[in-house]
Amino acid sequence: MNKITISLFSLMLVFAACSKEAGPTEDKCAGKFAPSGVTSLLISMEQDKQMGLASVAEIEKNPTEYPLLDSVKYPVAYAHINRITKTILDSGGVYSKDDFEWRVKIINKDVLNAFCTPGGYIYVYTGLIKFLDNETQLAGVMGHEIAHADKRHSANQMVKNYGVSALVSILSGGGQPGALSSLATQLIGLSFSRSDETEADKFSVKYLNGTSYDGRGAKYFFEKLITAGQTGGTPAFLSTHPNPETRVADITAVWECYGSKVGQTFDAQYMQFKASLP
Repeated sequence: MNKITISLFSLMLVFAACSKEAGPTEDKCAGKFAPSGVTSLLISMEQDKQMGLASVAEIEKNPTEYPLLDSVKYPVAYAHINRITKTILDSGGVYSKDDFEWRVKIINKDVLNAFCTPGGYIYVYTGLIKFLDNETQLAGVMGHEIAHADKRHSANQMVKNYGVSALVSILSGGGQPGALSSLATQLIGLSFSRSDETEADKFSVKYLNGTSYDGRGAKYFFEKLITAGQTGGTPAFLSTHPNPETRVADITAVWECYGSKVGQTFDAQYMQFKASLP
């Protein structure tokens, strides 16, 4: 690819991004609606999906580390998790709703965690589902993870780690052997910055505020961790970021900014969800 072609390609990405952001993009409570920064201009949505699919491939070839629950054997569990995901995506607040696949899988492992790769490939551990008390708590955590993909935090981090040219080269098949696999593995266990975690918390509130869920779902999760005395290192996104007490206060402030709407928690149907798991 020559320099002229690269320049034209970059301009096309810029115009596409500007077109996507032509509508209202500012939210006084959560912040900028659309992803910001150079990544949203130089790394395309399709490349985000490509990184996500590479991570999916790494997960699926390692069933010992990631024992995925079979959707055919556990249709009720997947009906619940898919319904929760769809509710969040239909909130009106997910910028990339129509750009990504937004596929969710359950990992059958006693771990308090969930994550979402670029492109909207969501993974939730049974340990987390069983630990929580109601559907709104899980929706809060899932909203947080969806926000990481929606705000393109992983792509931003990969640009910082590799640089734009090297990252594009890897995604184009021009990197060293195994480079894409290595990148995908990094994405699965990626640690986000303090600002990324704060933004994901805020947008979790934004998403849930557009549904029948209580917008403070993530707050209730952190409060449960505090009560259980499990704030030291689990789940992974707590390890290097503001303590749960700080995050509870910040989430509450965003919820109040949206008008303090009290939603539902759906305790009964969440018990049905947990009962459907192995």
